[in-house]
Amino acid sequence: MRRMTAKRALSLVAMAFLWTGSQIPVYLFGGVPPYIYSSIGGADRWIWFVLANLLALAAVCPFVGSLSDLLGRRWVAIIGASFIVVGMIICSTANEMNTFICGMALGGIGAGINELTALAATSEMAPTSKRGQYVAVLVFTILPFCPSVLWAQLIAYHSTWRYIGLFCALWAFIGLVLTVIFYHPPPRVNSQGLSRREILSQIDYVGGLLSISGMLLFMMGMQWGGYQYEWSSAHVLAPLIIGVVLLAAFVFWELHGTANPMFPRRILQVPNIMLLTLIITFISGANFFSILMFWPTQAFNVYGHDPIGVGVRGIPVGFSILAGACLALWALSLFRGNNKAILVVASVLMTAGCGALSIARVDNLDKLWGILVVAGLGIGGIVVPASIMTTIVCPDDLIGSVTALTLSIRVIGGSIGYCAYYNIFVSKFEPAAIHYIGGVLVSHNVTNPEIITHAIEFTAASLLPLIAELPGVKGNPQLYEAVVMAGRVAYAEAYKWVYYASVAFGGVSVLAAVFLGDLGGYMDDHVAVVM
Repeated sequence: MRRMTAKRALSLVAMAFLWTGSQIPVYLFGGVPPYIYSSIGGADRWIWFVLANLLALAAVCPFVGSLSDLLGRRWVAIIGASFIVVGMIICSTANEMNTFICGMALGGIGAGINELTALAATSEMAPTSKRGQYVAVLVFTILPFCPSVLWAQLIAYHSTWRYIGLFCALWAFIGLVLTVIFYHPPPRVNSQGLSRREILSQIDYVGGLLSISGMLLFMMGMQWGGYQYEWSSAHVLAPLIIGVVLLAAFVFWELHGTANPMFPRRILQVPNIMLLTLIITFISGANFFSILMFWPTQAFNVYGHDPIGVGVRGIPVGFSILAGACLALWALSLFRGNNKAILVVASVLMTAGCGALSIARVDNLDKLWGILVVAGLGIGGIVVPASIMTTIVCPDDLIGSVTALTLSIRVIGGSIGYCAYYNIFVSKFEPAAIHYIGGVLVSHNVTNPEIITHAIEFTAASLLPLIAELPGVKGNPQLYEAVVMAGRVAYAEAYKWVYYASVAFGGVSVLAAVFLGDLGGYMDDHVAVVM
């Protein structure tokens, strides 16, 4: 191993900008949806700006992993950063929700490229025994954005949410420039001695098309089902069925149809570690997004809309996830393995913490701080460390492919988990809102069904000032406050069922971690790429 040179250090800095740039659009925009849809409309479909980002990320990752292993990371990283810049410019200038969703989808493509590139490239530049420590430092660079909900709330409240997109675009542009100037890895071992035509002939275009189209259609059906359309409707069944067929065709193609599969069988040369770690990654993705997407809205809808208050409530989650990831990564290198113990502890913390959030009520916020920390430590101890564990037991020439695989599985798990959680949440919120909000209005002699429906809709869309303008409520501040409090209680009743459901996911993760094999024998020192 060579000493740390300025060139290598600046290459790692470039990877840090790519890593953080891939994370912050969802973190920041995900903290201020009401500001966005109150400005450009789309309160009935705003959730798709998050899902579009995640689905694009998951769909593109497998193809990009194979491409980067063949063509090299530099150009792939440059393309990824460019996608984020363009996507954030579109988001910042959008005047309707569909345009904003399009920008987030482009940002998701770039995020998928840059996250896996940063993780894989940093792993390659580190000796095997120190990969955990190197990646821990990479992950730690997200520290300034742990209070992302607070920053986003303050930006949107005191100026405009559009500056969030501007900031994300500038951050990605800095990463792009640093990558162009400083990141010049040697040729990939996969492509040495091959002509451009020979390299291109090894790219699995059919596999990429099948995986991307199949995953997009399947997840679109999953997200539509029970939320915007009935599960039995053609709008849901058609993409679900076609997506499953395409994914089955992808598996068959990878096993029997191509000589250059996107995910070669050599990835599974240590199945008792690789397969179980992928299962844990899938589960952690589901619970990661249950916290990442639901807690900021819960902090907003249940405990009040004050921007500083909402932001402060999100701080324990961000910092504890970061701490959990760094501690687990550092322990992986320090103890030269012990991955079973690390993931068992992390899975238990994740399951216990997420499940315990079900006690949340409008009057017991003080009891949730420690629970949020426990949940965050557990989630952080799995999300990135599990991915790095898979790179340790896979061949060096497939690091990009296996990183793409774990990232895709994490996001797919998150999307499926989020779909399940959101459907549970909606199914519980509607009757709770009718009971509490409708009950308060009826008790004050407001019995018009249309007014009650509008009050529930405005509460669901977090557009509370509009409630004060409703007939029967206008000019009656006491009734307005009572309706708002009823809405908070209804939200609290609905959110707890999300955390009940998370226990089932977490239990599977704990069982998988118990049966993990040990990777201590794979921690011998070597460097995949020397800068």
